Amino acid sequence: MSLTETLSKRPLRALRLPRWLTGEAALMLALVLFVGVLSIAPLARLAWAALVPQGQFDASRIADILGGRRVVGATLNTIWISVAATCLATVAGTLAALLTTLTDMRARTLWVFGFVLPLMIPPQVTALAWVQAFSPSSPVLGALGLSLPPGTRHPLYSMGGIIFLLGLYNAPLVFLSVRASLQRLPASLVEAAHSNGAGRGAVIRDIILPLIRGGVFAGAALAFVSSIGNFGIQAMLGIPARVETLITMIYRRLNSYGPSALNDMALLALLLAVLTVIGMTLTAWLGRKGDQRVDSAHRAPRMTLGPWQWPVGLAAWGYLLVCLALPLSALFAAALVRGYGQPLNAETITFENFANALFHHKGIREAFVTSFWITCTTVAVLIPVAVALGYVLTWRRGWVAKLLRLASELAYALPGIIIGVAMILFFLRPLPFIGTGLYGTVWVILAAYFSNFLALALRPILGGYAQIDRALDEAAQLAGAGIFTRLRTIILPSVAPAATAAGILVFMTAINEIQTSVLLVSSRAQTIGPMIIFLEEAGSSTLAAAVGCLMVLLVLALMGLSLVFGRRLPEGVLPWRD
Repeated sequence: MSLTETLSKRPLRALRLPRWLTGEAALMLALVLFVGVLSIAPLARLAWAALVPQGQFDASRIADILGGRRVVGATLNTIWISVAATCLATVAGTLAALLTTLTDMRARTLWVFGFVLPLMIPPQVTALAWVQAFSPSSPVLGALGLSLPPGTRHPLYSMGGIIFLLGLYNAPLVFLSVRASLQRLPASLVEAAHSNGAGRGAVIRDIILPLIRGGVFAGAALAFVSSIGNFGIQAMLGIPARVETLITMIYRRLNSYGPSALNDMALLALLLAVLTVIGMTLTAWLGRKGDQRVDSAHRAPRMTLGPWQWPVGLAAWGYLLVCLALPLSALFAAALVRGYGQPLNAETITFENFANALFHHKGIREAFVTSFWITCTTVAVLIPVAVALGYVLTWRRGWVAKLLRLASELAYALPGIIIGVAMILFFLRPLPFIGTGLYGTVWVILAAYFSNFLALALRPILGGYAQIDRALDEAAQLAGAGIFTRLRTIILPSVAPAATAAGILVFMTAINEIQTSVLLVSSRAQTIGPMIIFLEEAGSSTLAAAVGCLMVLLVLALMGLSLVFGRRLPEGVLPWRD
């Protein structure tokens, strides 16, 4: 009997995968491949290109590049701007948190919404709004007779202007961190201090501030990372002012020299990453030093402002008037005139810029469509991945889980332009099986979004896992349910509110993103985030203002929608909810 006849007479058996490819092992393998290919491998390729571009370590090359006069100057500018902006953000954010959390300030919820709103507006839109508001041809201040004289140098086109705007932009990050610490403040200590005759100032200075030190420095770390990697503000203000930083140097040199400058720019990106890690490590150490942890069953009572209610309220709302309403109103006014610098009146008002942005400008329309479908795809992929990864990080231990957490957090913490350089290096060469590179296509932008926003999607979901009873999963496992069945039928319904909040945050952040995509866009793949800078550089200021207004309206619509369904979402996952 032949071998064929023998095999044909044997009963057919179902194809079975090896045990190591089923269940949790398959899930772990899929997560390791996802995070490894999209986060670890690109960053490793960046480090390799920076340190051993020709296959061997060349200390003299590194010294020549990093010791160059322009690089040293850009590095010092980066450090000074980031540190100074962090200090400003820390002061403003801490004061705002103390005011809204510890006092009986009126209309507190609405004020918190306005204070946090700039954090959700793309930084390039914020910079454009401030430039329009305080230019000599300001449509708002000009109408009030308060604009600068014609020919005056714009005050924001300077190092001080960059520091000022970065500080205000990042103050909500510190506010959110400090407010979280204040909400855990032990009521017993505050009440005991008041019973012993301590005044409000003494209580804040001697009890409250020492107890929230960890929150203050955690917020400062977030502000520092945001400041050092904020391309939108540094580019919009720094390039015209000729204040060069590492992030603008990488952008301009890559635009000028293309892929031939990648290895040198990888070294600058690695330097930027080192500065970021040093700043985060230092603030974390300062936050732990002398930190005292206490538990409290209830919050401390709010302090009454009494006769200071009106002065404090006027100062708080005046801050929002100057820092939010004035720039945004100037942006909208600039979008409603035909030419830059024209006063807004019945003769000059037009909606032509909005019509061009929405219907007639092909580049803007295609950029918005591209951004929309990339963002939707990012949300659709990252939320299931984050649910699965949250399961591993919450209920599994071991070095693999720790590596997955570190890799996802690192890709989000590093400035986006570093991820952009890493993606160019990793996807520039032809890939296996497809025989071509992805650089210059929309797919490399999508890969960068997967890498950059995984940690953002993960954070609310981890909070959802903290509210799940592990016994449900263990009971299903004992009943024979596999990991994917348990994720679909038990875990996902339980973390659905947190997953919804994660989807909202990822969508709002990715739809107008610029930090990562500014180096990855091309004539074949444009996104809406960098479009404002491109339009401004081309001299189309009114059209850029119209695009910025549309971005702001989209952000407001999404934030308003989240507030409608906010009661169904976990507390604390949406930063603009008080």
